[in-house]
Amino acid sequence: MLYTKITPCLLFNGQADEAANFYVSIFKKSKITQRTPHLTTFRIQGHDFVALNGPNTEFNLGVSFYVACKNQKEVDYYWNKLRAGGGKEQPCGWVKDKYGLSWQICPEVLPKLINDKNKQRAERTFQAMLKMKKLNIAKLMKAYAG
Repeated sequence: MLYTKITPCLLFNGQADEAANFYVSIFKKSKITQRTPHLTTFRIQGHDFVALNGPNTEFNLGVSFYVACKNQKEVDYYWNKLRAGGGKEQPCGWVKDKYGLSWQICPEVLPKLINDKNKQRAERTFQAMLKMKKLNIAKLMKAYAG
């Protein structure tokens, strides 16, 4: 495997290959690119990752992966798949997978709505988002419209 200039390296507690297989099973255009006893490399939609077996470590909210979703069907798909097997719902469209890695499952339209020049519409949308776990595009649009 040829690494890109910057490649995320994720440290797992002996579950590197299992985690890589989990992620590759969720995202289209993904594949395992290398397996060794200590690490697995994989590619998700053109982005390279290294999954490394290491000591007892935990992921924290300081690192997350943002998944831009075209519609509610995609939001629902990624939300459900990434929390499968013991993942946990988090506020504002965040979900922790069963390995403790955080993902932001976000509709593509949301940044446009919360950055609208009309500050009232933007703020209504932002406040609606703060009350949600899994983001609901219809409810965000309703808040935006007032």
